[in-house]
Amino acid sequence: MELNLGDKVVYQIYPKSFRDSDGDGIGDLRGVTEKLDYLEELGVDYLWLTPFFPSLQYDNGYDITDYRGIDPMYGTMDDFDELVSEAGKRGISLMVDMVFNHCSTKHEWFQRALQGDPYYRDFFIIKKGTKEGLPPTNWTSKFGGSAWGYLPRTDEYYLHLFHVSQADLNWENPNVRRELYDVVNFWIEKGVKGFRFDVINLISKPAIYEDDLEGDGHRFYTDGARIHEFLHELNRETFGPHEDIITVGEMASSDLPNSIRYSRREEQELSMIFDFHHLKIDYPSGNKWEVQPFRFHDLKKNLFEWQEGMEQGGGWNALFWDNHDQPRIVSRLGDEGSLRKQSAKMLATALHGLRGTPYIYQGEEIGMTNAGFTEIGQYRDIETLNVFQELRLKGKTSEQIYESLRKKSRDNARTPMQWDSTKNGGFTSGTPWISVNKNFREINTEDREKPDSVFQYYRKLIELRKQLPVLSRGRFEALLRDDARILAYRRVLEENGKTEIYVVCNFFREEAELPAGLIPEGARLLLGNYEADTKKPQEEELQTGGKGLCAAAAGKRLRPYECFIALAEG
Repeated sequence: MELNLGDKVVYQIYPKSFRDSDGDGIGDLRGVTEKLDYLEELGVDYLWLTPFFPSLQYDNGYDITDYRGIDPMYGTMDDFDELVSEAGKRGISLMVDMVFNHCSTKHEWFQRALQGDPYYRDFFIIKKGTKEGLPPTNWTSKFGGSAWGYLPRTDEYYLHLFHVSQADLNWENPNVRRELYDVVNFWIEKGVKGFRFDVINLISKPAIYEDDLEGDGHRFYTDGARIHEFLHELNRETFGPHEDIITVGEMASSDLPNSIRYSRREEQELSMIFDFHHLKIDYPSGNKWEVQPFRFHDLKKNLFEWQEGMEQGGGWNALFWDNHDQPRIVSRLGDEGSLRKQSAKMLATALHGLRGTPYIYQGEEIGMTNAGFTEIGQYRDIETLNVFQELRLKGKTSEQIYESLRKKSRDNARTPMQWDSTKNGGFTSGTPWISVNKNFREINTEDREKPDSVFQYYRKLIELRKQLPVLSRGRFEALLRDDARILAYRRVLEENGKTEIYVVCNFFREEAELPAGLIPEGARLLLGNYEADTKKPQEEELQTGGKGLCAAAAGKRLRPYECFIALAEG
């Protein structure tokens, strides 16, 4: 029996910042186990853990030295086994992060390649430079500088699309693929029921390496010629025969046709994909580090195009605002101040009503905000530290640079989880590896039992998705495409009659006029983000067929960041 991906919810954990069980300032696997009751209370189905494997931590764990081990900073294999077991008792499965585009230059494979072993040399992409003494191509690393690392012993270069410590693996070599498939099967045998594949659409490199005269080189290796062949083989040799395993691929800059193919069941590649087009709406001319208000029209256009395109093509989306590589969505698109709760709930509503599988990043469910750091010494992220130097060289003032980092740095998502109002937000009894956000006394999980808390709102959204087939299986229809402030859509399911869900969100702190007649008469309000809308539990409303008509049926003015979900049956 195939899994219904539409009624599943995934919670992403950045172990380093989730919960420290031993006081060394670094989150660990036992810390995750300690908080399983909290995650069960929220109602999630899967826990995606970012890499906990042995690593030198140049890129916070994405530079892996051993794919089958546990980094001592996170605990032991016994700790992992206990986590799988205890999560399973609560109906929660583990999703593990596989970094297969590259490995650490300290991995045994790369070290043996450096020693001249021809078998392992072919695990990597190693080439001579140009006659002019330059790297093989002019491609740029994602973290700045050349994408080629120099090997003085042989006067050659190795490809690293990311940090110099992350050597790209040669997927053209079947021995590489076989080794990586064995890794996946190792974790399946450990009881893992989900896999997230890091930048997986970059693994198919070109047959000929040439300079990019138009950009940074990414067009030569994104969605490469053999990518679908490789993913189909990965599926067949590992998780494919297991109907209870879900997979998601991080697809950097992938287009819609390829994304459909990656996630269409018939292709037998992946369950779903992360695309990032909807999160580039505050990048002026594609420049991530320039500060600009988000473009609401572009956000709607991207969300609607991908919802409609993926549905028509049979693909499936992972739905997300936040992750370990993105600034906090409340700070980015909402309000950090007096309207934080309303805007956090609105953004959650906009996402969780869509067609796909929702992902919640740790702290998102309590409305955590950006870090607010004021000194470069507070940052830990290698990308941020490199950009700081680059922006200084470009003549940016300190004020301009810090404004950019406060809004765009990945470390905004990596500050410790704010559990309570005690020292360090209850994250650690020691000194945290990165500073806790200074607002932890006001924003933490202690208020989660209050009916108006952000946590309870997320819990209700998860419950609705599991209770209502129209949310997990219904088709998507865009509404109010040209409205300058309101994002609205409906989900429709025609089984034993017609059921419709209407989702309406005001994305701004100014009021917005909702057109009369948009919501059918007789529609019932299921959930809203202002207190009066949440006094009656939606469980009772659903069970009793409550009499109250949706207040918006005849048109109304939406308050700042106001949102609601309404149900119409006929």
